[in-house]
Amino acid sequence: MIRPVQFRMNEQTAVNNYYQEDTGIIYKEANLKAQSEFDQFVKKLRETGVQVIVINDDDASDTPDSVFPNNWVSFHQNGNVGLYPMFAKNRRKERKPEVLDRIEEFGFEIKNIIDYTSAEEEGLFLEGTGSLVLDRVNRKAYCALSPRANEDLVIEFCEDFEYTPVIFTAYQTVNSNRLPIYHTNVMMGVGETFAVVCLDCIDDKKERKNLINHLKLDGKEIIAITENQVNNFAGNVLQVVGLGDKRYLVMSTAAFNSLAKDQITKIEKHCAILYSDLTTIEKLGGGSARCMMAEVFLPVRL
Repeated sequence: MIRPVQFRMNEQTAVNNYYQEDTGIIYKEANLKAQSEFDQFVKKLRETGVQVIVINDDDASDTPDSVFPNNWVSFHQNGNVGLYPMFAKNRRKERKPEVLDRIEEFGFEIKNIIDYTSAEEEGLFLEGTGSLVLDRVNRKAYCALSPRANEDLVIEFCEDFEYTPVIFTAYQTVNSNRLPIYHTNVMMGVGETFAVVCLDCIDDKKERKNLINHLKLDGKEIIAITENQVNNFAGNVLQVVGLGDKRYLVMSTAAFNSLAKDQITKIEKHCAILYSDLTTIEKLGGGSARCMMAEVFLPVRL
């Protein structure tokens, strides 16, 4: 997780991230609030026994969205690391070699770096595990195509990392228009035995059925959420492991408060729920709890 130092509403991402809101808050106040939300979130994760590596961002470059590292890097069990092409030019500055060096300092082994960033020169993008919701056990990559998720790059990733692509388009209603959702992980999250997903976002019936079939085939209980709940980031969730191998589904307070009792009951059949207030980060950044965590699956050096 990257602790922000320059957090604000990023004007470069707001062109197709319709979850961002210009609240009129001044820059310094926004950054302080984001830091407070970040620190409290990390504290809650650590209290449950989740191992969290915090790396402090610096103010050497303009990186207002550095709190969302999962978009530019992914870490895998075979020692591979993926580096991804980013839509916003100022987000490309988040890709810092020092971050990978720090990960290695914690005892993890990086064997190979697979770098897709040259696609930026062609105007093609694939924003990490924002664009790709990975079922690492069943080797499936769920991807909603958008200006930030190019189909050819999805296929290339799946060939390199040996995943089966499950591709569709997910939409949200913006001023009465149906527009593509910028990141897949806003409308769905896949746990070990369940999936939280907004089926209403997938307008194409064949694509919706294909997604359902893949999840059911892998034994996942589908916990459906509404578009309004997506707007509250109820789809931006990640399952993590804490002390005693206990599982948690991590989300924001807004996401939790948007859930109905029966949805909470369904989730809690599979794991506990951990939530934290991320109001400033959500409103200005247009991302939530899942976006803030880049999971490290790398092997540990012996």
